[in-house]
Amino acid sequence: MTDPKQPVKLLVLPGDGIGPEVVREVGRIIAWLEKKRGLTFELTEDLVGGASLAEYGVPIRDEVIEKAWAADAVLFGSVGDPKWGHVSFDKRPEVAILKLRQELGLFANLRPAKVFDALVDSSTLKPDVVRGLDIMIVRETVGGIYFGDPRGIETLPDGSKRGINTEVYTTSEIQRVARVAFDLARKRDNRVCSVEKCNVMESGLLWKEVVTDVHAREFPDVTLSHMLADNCAMQLVRNPRQFDVLVTGNLFGDILSDLASMLTGSLGMLPSATLGAEQADGRRPALYEPIHGSAPDIAGQGIANPIAQILSFAMLLRYSLNLQTEADMIEQAVSNVLASGLRTADIMAEGMARVGTSVMGEAIVRELDKLQNS
Repeated sequence: MTDPKQPVKLLVLPGDGIGPEVVREVGRIIAWLEKKRGLTFELTEDLVGGASLAEYGVPIRDEVIEKAWAADAVLFGSVGDPKWGHVSFDKRPEVAILKLRQELGLFANLRPAKVFDALVDSSTLKPDVVRGLDIMIVRETVGGIYFGDPRGIETLPDGSKRGINTEVYTTSEIQRVARVAFDLARKRDNRVCSVEKCNVMESGLLWKEVVTDVHAREFPDVTLSHMLADNCAMQLVRNPRQFDVLVTGNLFGDILSDLASMLTGSLGMLPSATLGAEQADGRRPALYEPIHGSAPDIAGQGIANPIAQILSFAMLLRYSLNLQTEADMIEQAVSNVLASGLRTADIMAEGMARVGTSVMGEAIVRELDKLQNS
């Protein structure tokens, strides 16, 4: 439990597009927690992505990385702006999040895919398939084919070209992300499904062997199953509720988590966390962000859905600060507001009341008041 007498140090990085708008609504939640729950937050804000490019000429500065190390957790908005499409690969706004993950060693991305009862009709799948869905996908984020060497594009003797990317995983990289998945499963339904392609990839064969060994030695109480990645994609559409925690590598996690996100009906509803290794002082570097991106086409219009950002903050309370009660309250407040019929444009349905970013944030705070007083 976080000591309420000690301020929680948060680095807030709103970023680009709708990032500043949805992060602003988390500010309301933080103010409420300080006033009604006796917590104290020490907030530091800085620029990343296109906003940092405009001010400093780089997507993220070393000073921001240092601030991230010093913080208890990082709350991240979004990065990406089409006006920077002309810059070199290493100057893209998206480099900010990649560098944060790499520099802080944030190796385990947690993406929940949960369907709120009030939004069960928003999914493109039949309601009886997704009702009650609650999956956690654990994706390894600093290894695999996105980081492996050799990589690049080479010219062959006949003048044609060949693109090369290499899938690489070591025992320790697999072990640490597997432990995160098994730990999470113990707090949920105690089931883990490990996903790879061991039938055609040696890296997949090693993945399966290492996960099986970690399970046998350290987590025999958790139920472990294995599934090939292509079958898992099919099963997520056919019967997604069969899964509790999925653990997989970088490439397959990227694809499967996006697939799972659309089972819920809207990217605007989905949070994420990315965790690093526990440090000597007991702290664990962690970054929390919505998965919806910067959405530059609607930025500044006050219509963005802030719920994914707010739920990302709830994950921050749960996984970095061990404030389970407060995290539960925020998630319940979101559920209650949706049940009341309020909707932002992305989740609007017939018979519901359409509201903007600010009104949705205010409604969630009012619901927190009701929960506090009940």
